[in-house]
Amino acid sequence: MSLSKNKIKYIQSLKDKKNRMEQGTFVAEGFKIVSDLLCSCHCQLLAGLPWAIKQINSLENVEEIVLATEEELKKASFLKTPPPIIGVFYQPTANIVDLNLEDNLVLALDGIQDLGNLGTIVRLADWFGIDYIVCSDDSADIYQPKAVQSTMGAIARVKVCYVNLFDFLSKKTGIPIYGTFLEGKNIYRTPLADHGVIVMGNEGNGIRSAIQSLISEKLYIPNYPPQRPTSESLNVAVATAIVCSEFRRRQ
Repeated sequence: MSLSKNKIKYIQSLKDKKNRMEQGTFVAEGFKIVSDLLCSCHCQLLAGLPWAIKQINSLENVEEIVLATEEELKKASFLKTPPPIIGVFYQPTANIVDLNLEDNLVLALDGIQDLGNLGTIVRLADWFGIDYIVCSDDSADIYQPKAVQSTMGAIARVKVCYVNLFDFLSKKTGIPIYGTFLEGKNIYRTPLADHGVIVMGNEGNGIRSAIQSLISEKLYIPNYPPQRPTSESLNVAVATAIVCSEFRRRQ
């Protein structure tokens, strides 16, 4: 069976958020990401070159398998260099209602817009053993193809939820809520809990004022040396890496 025009059209349609939400699916490309996702997500459609399909260890979670040609994959792919395999997966549901923040460290993203930043932050969460990321409703969509590729397979292990962030955080009484600010306390000299929420803000505007009112500990990543003129701020993904690393170093 070849990858039909209708299936190619369907895969391409999932570039649009509206279609992804209606179908409840998303696209992943490349052997590593597809293999990682097959271990945790149900696959609606798997299309690939014959040798690539044969290398998949388990096809239990796949509804439909299509042996495709390079030309067909090129038409379906969102990448400049088409991969040997493409998967359409159902979006997993992440239930955060019962998430115990007294035992977990969680990342909260307030209005992150850059798809590359979002994907990188998911990858960082995976590296530092953070299982949940809570995003404000206006954050970029993790299931956009570029964001999925940026996770390098971490999306298979990190649960990403979209919520009204103010409502979510306002209910977490007694839980430490951290955020990064230019006027915060030096992160390297401030006591840090092994649980709670770390809020990272929008690339241009930082953490919005309504969310700031809920933060119990403002942190600052100092530049070096302190008096030296430097950049105004760090890239949000870079800042997330530094903050997560310092939290985990204390444990």
